[in-house]
Formats: sequence, C-alpha cells, structure tokens
Amino acid sequence: MEYRKLPNGKDNELFGVLGLGMGGIQHTPEDEIEAIIKKAIANGINFFDLCAGGSVYKPFGKAIKECRDKVFLQVHFGAVYDKNGEYGWCRDFKTIKETFLWELEQLQTNYVDFGFLHCVDEEEDLNKLIEIGLVDYLKELKEKNIIHHIGFSSHTPSVANKIIDLGIVDMMMFSINPAYDFEKGDEYGIGSVKERFDLFKRCEKEGIGISVMKPFFAGQLLSSEQSPFKIGLTHSQCLQYALDRPGVLCVVPGVQTMEHLNELLKFLSASKEEKDYSIISQFTVDKVNGVCVYCNHCQPCPMGLDIGLINKYYDLALAGDKIAENHYFKLSHKADSCIKCGHCESRCPFNVKQESRMEEINNYFNK
Repeated sequence: MEYRKLPNGKDNELFGVLGLGMGGIQHTPEDEIEAIIKKAIANGINFFDLCAGGSVYKPFGKAIKECRDKVFLQVHFGAVYDKNGEYGWCRDFKTIKETFLWELEQLQTNYVDFGFLHCVDEEEDLNKLIEIGLVDYLKELKEKNIIHHIGFSSHTPSVANKIIDLGIVDMMMFSINPAYDFEKGDEYGIGSVKERFDLFKRCEKEGIGISVMKPFFAGQLLSSEQSPFKIGLTHSQCLQYALDRPGVLCVVPGVQTMEHLNELLKFLSASKEEKDYSIISQFTVDKVNGVCVYCNHCQPCPMGLDIGLINKYYDLALAGDKIAENHYFKLSHKADSCIKCGHCESRCPFNVKQESRMEEINNYFNK
C-alpha cells in the first residue's frame, strides 16, 4: 500500500491510496460488513467514506473499535437516514445535528477525522448551508476537536471553488474517472473539462486533498458494452488513472461483498503494466459519438440547465445509484425545463441529441 499525507494535516495523517466507500454496502449482513472492514484494514486500507445506509454504522463501529486511532473517517453532514436505514439528503439543521450525534454513538467514537458538507452541487445550496448555520457548526466542532478537519463533496467545479474560497476546508471529495474527464484534445477541449483539471490543480497548489468517488463510472467503464468509449478498462487502470490526477490522495470505491473487496485488493499487487491506462489515448470522438460525456461544451443553456450534470445523474440512476436519483431531484432546473431551442445540440462535439435526451430523462424521473 502506498500512503499519501494530507497536506494540511499532521505527520501521522497518512492515507492509503486505496480507500473504501460504504455507500453500497447497507444491505449486506452486519457480520459480513464487519468482516469486510476488518479485512480491508488488515490489508492496509485506513481511509473510509461513511456516506452509507443507516445499518452500516453499528457493524463498522465494532470493526474499528480496537484500532480507531489507525483509521480515518469521512462523515457527511447532510446525509441522513430514515427508520429503515435508507439514505436521504437533508438541509434541516436539527436533523443533521441529531444524525451526526447518532453516528458517533453507533461508531463508538467521540470524534471523526473529516466533517463534510454533503453533496453541494449548486451555489444556492452552499448559501443555504451557510444560512442555516451548518458551516459555523462545523467550525465549532473543529474547535472542540470533535472533527479534525472540514471538507466537502461536490460534482460542480464552480461551486467547489466557492467552497474552497471560504478558506476552511482541507479535503474535497469529487468524482474522477476517464468518462468524466475525457477531452477531445482540440478546440473543444474547454468548458467544464478544463474547469475540472484547473480545480484539481488548485487543490494541489493550496494543499487541499482529494478523495475520489465513482472511479469506475458506476461500473460502466469496466464493460465494453456499457463504457462510453466502447472499450472496457480494468479496476486497476481506473484506480491508477484517478490517483494520477493532481491533488488526489486516495480513491474510495464502494463494495457490497467480500468478493468485491478481494477484487479491489488486487490493485495492491498489480504490475505497472496492469495499471497502465494509456489505452485511453485511443479514445476518439467517433467512439463516443452520440454519448454525453458531461463535458458541458453545450453551455450555457438559456434555461439554466446543467446539462452535463443532469445526464450524469440519469446515467448513474440507470446503473442503480439511488443517491444519484436523490441528487437529481434537488436540482433547481430539471430536464422538464428544456424548451428544445437547439442551442446545446448545435454545440455538442459528440452529436448528442439532448432535446430528446431531456424528454427521456424527464419521463424516467417522473415515473
């Protein structure tokens, strides 16, 4: 295991480059969850993202009880759970605070390493979090050493930059994979693709670590049939690609079973050749023709739609990502706002028929 240091952290805050996300494990039996966490730790994994189902916290707490000071936890303020343990997105301060106190109790700990502003994708949402006092609450918890660092998760570079501008964060969680970062390499290599790389470079320059979510594009990059490039990559190629981006400290793919964990652990012994992702240099526009790669070359939309983000949430929802469905519904401008003006289609380098795509997306989420 390679370890990387949090730039604005203490000397002992070293994170294994392969971490683990708990978002998809909530329906796994508790004894298996505990066994998975223990095996992960035994193999050098020490960084965990806890945006998870409610049933995960108790077995997770049992698994780390004897080694709490050896692991690092990301806890999301704004991710809440109903009585059945199902995830929900929340902006009610009282509910968020009660959820955090419950999480501490279930984890059998009195602190977390990172307190995250959860999934802040729009500027209005950031303003709301400031307005309800959540940002000040995180500062207070940090002063009391109940959280050691403040961080955030987002999918939107412009909003991420505004959060960084606050001058309070040490870690950012962001989706990084070739599908999201793909750039044609000519005059179309602008817009959000450039914004993403500029954001990564800013994080590296200012000492803000990046933990990576969705390195496999919800599994689509692993299949030649589902990949937007029509070429399947391996787990090791995707993980190494993310780790090579500026500012990245660790990648936190999710698991549901022990078999999934075993597959991820192969990365630790993979050869340089097995991690080589240079095949993506062969990805050309004709291989992604008609497929949205979220580059946002179509922007600006006259109706204010974030077309790339809407497409991303839709694709992830089709792949079974319930959290993506939730994120879609909190967008201020959804697919039904499309007026079919043709602006986006005239600018798309990949010939995506976004007008019909917006109708399809709207029908899907309405259903």
